[in-house]
Amino acid sequence: MKALRSSGWYVLFTAPLLFIFITVVVLPFIIGIGYAFFIWDGLPLNPKIWAGLSNFSRMAGDDRFLVSLGYTVLFTLFSIVFINILGLAFALVVTAKLKIRNIARTMLFAPYMIGGLILGYIWKFILGDAFKAIGETTGLSLIFFNWLLHPGAALAALSVVTTWQMAGYIMIIYITGIQSIPEEVIEAAHIDGAGFWATLLKIRFPLIMQAFTICLFLSLSSCFKIFDVNLSLTGGGPYNSTELFAMNIYHEIFFLNNYGYGQAKAIVFFVIIALVSAVQVSITKKREVEIK
Repeated sequence: MKALRSSGWYVLFTAPLLFIFITVVVLPFIIGIGYAFFIWDGLPLNPKIWAGLSNFSRMAGDDRFLVSLGYTVLFTLFSIVFINILGLAFALVVTAKLKIRNIARTMLFAPYMIGGLILGYIWKFILGDAFKAIGETTGLSLIFFNWLLHPGAALAALSVVTTWQMAGYIMIIYITGIQSIPEEVIEAAHIDGAGFWATLLKIRFPLIMQAFTICLFLSLSSCFKIFDVNLSLTGGGPYNSTELFAMNIYHEIFFLNNYGYGQAKAIVFFVIIALVSAVQVSITKKREVEIK
């Protein structure tokens, strides 16, 4: 009777969440797969024309799509490196014996709490008008100029803002990994004469590989899927130099009204993220060390 009552509570609390997940995620995903095989402009009264696999084969000759894929890969590679380096550095700082470590954690985590659209508009002012004014005032126009008007600088600006937003969140996961290392292991390394870098590279880093697996997965998937900051900060410009994968799909569907082709891109996008994430997790999992 007690087991039956517990299972009843389990169903009561999980059923609404399961219903929402199926309604909001699973069903639209399945319906979207069906749309990928049709030519359709999204208007309910207009007919859907069967296209077979032509929407998928069309991508091979879509220069804008391929360029967008290249920009996405470049942006993701740079961003995940800086996000994880900064996140780990922040974690090492705030786990040290500092009096202000709790305040530092709060301040470093705070950017992640700002919504992506708002964050993009804030940095749009900083990297645009504010940087231009600083450059004109100080004469340092090689550094302080409107980054958002130059293709290379605009992509770098997008990476800077994403790093600034996510580093604090990744820091929290690294903190958990660092605090799980037994203190006696670190003390034994210091007794044996290991310095800071030797302890970090030979002791700490191997023992937090599990946290590294999680952080790399989260930063990799987030950077590949980034849309809100991309939309509000650069809008894909200038000259489509920051039109990343998600924004390319958005433009294809909502500006060009190619719902079928846009949905085919979305499926390819999903497959790429799933494959890259699976490979990354399998590689980093093999390097994890268990503390016994």
